[in-house]
Amino acid sequence: MVQYLLKPFTFALLQEKLERYAAFRSSISGPGEVSGQGEVDRALSTLRGTARPHLPKGMTADTLEAVAGALRDAADGMSAQAVGAAVGVSRVTARRYLEHLVDTGVARRVPRYGGPGRPELRYTIA
Repeated sequence: MVQYLLKPFTFALLQEKLERYAAFRSSISGPGEVSGQGEVDRALSTLRGTARPHLPKGMTADTLEAVAGALRDAADGMSAQAVGAAVGVSRVTARRYLEHLVDTGVARRVPRYGGPGRPELRYTIA
């Protein structure tokens, strides 16, 4: 069982439940295995009707919004170090949030080559 309705219910509520189930089925209808927990969470969130999937453990919506806001304000993108400095969190914390934004399709990760050592990863809003 994935959905239920208790009587009495309106046609609008039935229609909403059926549309959510159709969206759920279309998100998992492809053959093969799922690519990760995020994909499972997104599929199940369509059934619950949540606007966005739950955040991974240890992340907060306020910090995520602050990180996304810092990226929106930077036209040419930012490194995790720069985002951390702008938001007031460590580079490691900023990178965790940035990678979450990349995984959910909100941001893109672009390596910047040209200097000595490893390429710098820059993040931009998708």
